[in-house]
Amino acid sequence: MLSFLLRKVVWSRLFFCPAPLPESLLSPLSAHLIRSTVQFRSLHGGSNQVQKNSLAAPGEIVREALSKPTIFKNEEPLSLEWLPPRLPHRETQLRFLTELFRSVIDKPGTTSPKVLITGEIGTGKTVLTQRFGMDIQRTARTLKQNLQYIHVNCREFRGSLFMILKQVLQKFTPQFPQRGFSSEELLHILLDQLETKNLHIILTLDEADVLIAAEGSTSLYNLTRIQEERPGRPIRLSLIVVLREIEKLQDLDRSTQSTLQRNLIRLDRYSASQLESILRERVELAFKEGTISEQVVDFVADMAAPAGDARYAIELVWRAGKYADTEGSREVRAEHVRAAAQSVYPVMRTDYAQHLNLHEKLLLLGLARTLERTQETYASMGESEIAYKMACEEYKEQFRAHTQVWKYVQNLSATGIVSTQPSTAGFRGKTTLLGLPTAPASAIRRWLESSLVRRP
Repeated sequence: MLSFLLRKVVWSRLFFCPAPLPESLLSPLSAHLIRSTVQFRSLHGGSNQVQKNSLAAPGEIVREALSKPTIFKNEEPLSLEWLPPRLPHRETQLRFLTELFRSVIDKPGTTSPKVLITGEIGTGKTVLTQRFGMDIQRTARTLKQNLQYIHVNCREFRGSLFMILKQVLQKFTPQFPQRGFSSEELLHILLDQLETKNLHIILTLDEADVLIAAEGSTSLYNLTRIQEERPGRPIRLSLIVVLREIEKLQDLDRSTQSTLQRNLIRLDRYSASQLESILRERVELAFKEGTISEQVVDFVADMAAPAGDARYAIELVWRAGKYADTEGSREVRAEHVRAAAQSVYPVMRTDYAQHLNLHEKLLLLGLARTLERTQETYASMGESEIAYKMACEEYKEQFRAHTQVWKYVQNLSATGIVSTQPSTAGFRGKTTLLGLPTAPASAIRRWLESSLVRRP
């Protein structure tokens, strides 16, 4: 009853009073909701509009929003899943990648190219490999060759080669058994299937950092050496490994390192001018004429330039357009971009969050709360684990054992959300230090508290 009354006071205070309650009297989530709604009110012309909307009949807000004009003509080019017909500032890398796989087309079954592509977040690794895969598969089809490109995100499969191979096999054999085989057995079964179908596949392992973190050298060693166990038979499998951090190669055995580094493509961060040209192409396709100026596009590019992250730039301009539509503006202004930047840290984008499981989010929440409270750069593994257990109690989840928590840390580190390093002088004993390199701890804490759902 007390919590119900507090919520009632909070909301009545929020919508009908000129000043919000002090945040010290509120839960973190309630305080976050107030801040978010006050920002919304300031962006959309004060409290009268909010009062009107809050009293609207059911369905009226949705009908009204959908009946309003929009500055977008096609949002698809601003989707992170959209594959552009051309790759600005990555044409050279696309040509080189094609040359590395030329023998697969010229002399099928004779070679097995293995290519390593590295680059930071948003440098075009995924779009480069997908564009290459689509084009080489189409070319092979015109030449009457049986070649298929398969793109797998290792994070989606928790870095498990078994799960990855099972997914690939089910493309050819939908009724393939769900269990009963090791990953090495699945690899041999896959090659047998390819031989039966006279098929060559190019398999891309995107975000292979997660695969290495989960399984070390074993999986990539098996993938790069499997053909040696089948001498005299046509080669059916080629490999592209995509890594965010080339330093991850140090976790592999020397033989696998040597194999992957033989054909290496590095993607540098995009410059501000490169981001501008990428955005202009997409903006021209996505927005109605005259609704976004070159100055605003340049402003977005400048904001994303320090990280050189095209994905971040694309999401910024899309969200800025949404703010403009919500306000009823006929154009995207710099203020809409600033509002978008406040709400979109790269780490909190959907493509980062969708593959985190519940306990990884709870561990991240505990770490964020610890760093926000202590104002330190790092928290020890022990501190983080205690905070994780407290978060589990809060959300009525059974906390996991230390070994499993350590796996969560490795997964979060592989995705770049959490940074890890050995303890230095000043810490008692040896431990691992955890940090948050991509966004303020307070922002991550608010993001998680607003997305996690408490059990009744």
